[in-house]
Amino acid sequence: MTIALRRVMSWDGHTAFLDCRPLPGYDDSVTARESPFKGETGLRRVISATRNSVAGLREAIRCEDAFRQELILAAVALPLACWFGQSGVERALLIGSVLLVLIVELLNSAVEATVDRISFENHRLAKRAKDIGSAAVLLTLLNAACIWVLIVIIR
Repeated sequence: MTIALRRVMSWDGHTAFLDCRPLPGYDDSVTARESPFKGETGLRRVISATRNSVAGLREAIRCEDAFRQELILAAVALPLACWFGQSGVERALLIGSVLLVLIVELLNSAVEATVDRISFENHRLAKRAKDIGSAAVLLTLLNAACIWVLIVIIR
């Protein structure tokens, strides 16, 4: 399958290539890339992605108070989930709800960091983005609380 490349300038001035729909008549030897920084493949890419993920977790632990608080909550809740859950499904729901809180908090922190990187200026769209991310964390916490109440308390 042949891929047509569209050349664009990225925000930092580097040339990037975006994948476009396959077009007839293009040379099959052309390699499609999304970014000039993406070049690793196979095991090297997996190792690099793992290294970046661990760095992201370290940064979240180092810089994000809410993530640290939720991580402490998870350290308490995960063993309790294994103890309270009477079946594999119950354990999976309890553990999954706690992990989902951590995941959504990481995404919220990424949105906040991106907005702060762009500008510290008070802007209604920046506030909206941060508030929506915070609302996502709140809904995830409520979801976890409902699951825990239904499985642990109401049973």
